[in-house]
Amino acid sequence: KSLVTEEGRQEWETYKQYKSAVKSLFSGRPKDTPDDGIGHDTVGCVAMDAEGNLACATSTGGITGKMPGRVGDTPIVGAGGYADNQIGCVSTTGHGESITKTCLAYTAVQFMEQGHDPTLAGRMALQRMMEKVKGAGGMIIINSGGDWSAEFSTERMAWAAIKDDILHSGVNPKEK
Repeated sequence: KSLVTEEGRQEWETYKQYKSAVKSLFSGRPKDTPDDGIGHDTVGCVAMDAEGNLACATSTGGITGKMPGRVGDTPIVGAGGYADNQIGCVSTTGHGESITKTCLAYTAVQFMEQGHDPTLAGRMALQRMMEKVKGAGGMIIINSGGDWSAEFSTERMAWAAIKDDILHSGVNPKEK
């Protein structure tokens, strides 16, 4: 017996060409494309403890059809995540090569260091990635004051946050 599901095998057949997978899953899908069930399985978080310490974590299953030996953005400090107690922290998701080439998490933290709030810093970092490498992605971002945002340039991104014991969550743009 195989541990590969029929759905997984069919997805592999569709995306066994790496460039086709990237184009279809990230940069080539317009925002008005209906949801066809294709998803990504990155899970990320940012947190602030009672003493104001910041931490980020990011986990991913990778991209369908990845090249052998490919190292994605998740384990690369400054790409998949970045934390600085004096400024803020970020966890990212999206097209790993684009995220890595632009050091997306670090870039967002640097925009906060320049005085921008998490919402604008996230948007600016994602815009920079789009302009430089035509990449799409998202992030959850928090500053050292505890202000947070979930920003993304993909058609949707599931996110949740708790601040002052109030749960916030969303999937679609402008759900905050």
